[in-house]
Amino acid sequence: MSLFWRIFGLNAVVLGAATALLLWAPVTVSVPVVLTEAVVLVGGLVVMLVANAALLRIGLAPLDRLTQRMVTVDLLRPGHRLPVDGRGGVAVLLRTFNEMLDRLESERAASSARALSAQESERRRIARELHDEVGQSMTAVLLELKRAADRAPKDLRADLQHAQETTRQSLDEVRRIARRLRPGVLDDLGLTSALTALATDYATHTGLTVRCRCDSGPSDLGAAAELVVYRVAQEALTNTARHADARTVDLTLRRVPGAVVLEVRDDGRGMGRAREGAGIRGMRERALFIEAGLDIGPGPTGGLSVRLTVPLPREEGKAA
Repeated sequence: MSLFWRIFGLNAVVLGAATALLLWAPVTVSVPVVLTEAVVLVGGLVVMLVANAALLRIGLAPLDRLTQRMVTVDLLRPGHRLPVDGRGGVAVLLRTFNEMLDRLESERAASSARALSAQESERRRIARELHDEVGQSMTAVLLELKRAADRAPKDLRADLQHAQETTRQSLDEVRRIARRLRPGVLDDLGLTSALTALATDYATHTGLTVRCRCDSGPSDLGAAAELVVYRVAQEALTNTARHADARTVDLTLRRVPGAVVLEVRDDGRGMGRAREGAGIRGMRERALFIEAGLDIGPGPTGGLSVRLTVPLPREEGKAA
């Protein structure tokens, strides 16, 4: 039944019931109207309006659900669909809305994949230029400063040695930035070693106590999924260092039947009512890229917990 005929039918039921009561009920209307007759008429009107409102609410309930879903829909949390019953106009509308969400989520996933691929390519290029161009130039400057310090008079040697130490620290910082942009240890030694190195680096430069516990052995996730796991862990640690006021962070990577689970949990103040920023949205986009589940919420003992569940490839999942 279309929406027009549904509303028309509901009103027809109410008006028909009111007409039947007027025909068969022993109710008369005098001129002028007496008080008892006015009370009966007003009461009947109230009953008719209440019945009409109740029936309309039932008939329009699917549209209310559609409105709420349109307000709260988030393409980074896919899979939420409205139930569809029947073949009427409302059912067609709900089915069309669900199909539209399917198309939007598919297009969003494809565009996110292209954007993330371009982003990683740009990171790789910048990291290579930092390492090859800037790093080598600063190394040459460092050697020149050393030679100059060896030949300089004593009153200038201390200044040159200070400049040499500053250059060495800057070179270390450039190399650290290059490693964050493109972690070579991930390609060379695998995900477990990369996460361990990441935890050590953050503990050294932020003062946080980062406890890293990772299952040994290959993850069998594939290069793209391993990179997503690494980036999510990196972003979670960055958010903790910047916003959480935490002292301790637990980073764990473990295997469960059919999946690999990354969890980063801190003892900070949590999110509270703060809205998700670009960092968390970026994590959701990366999780969507590899069809992984991402749960962000309070930890069991306070703070914030970031949990990424990456399904293993189908063959690996069956073997597990």
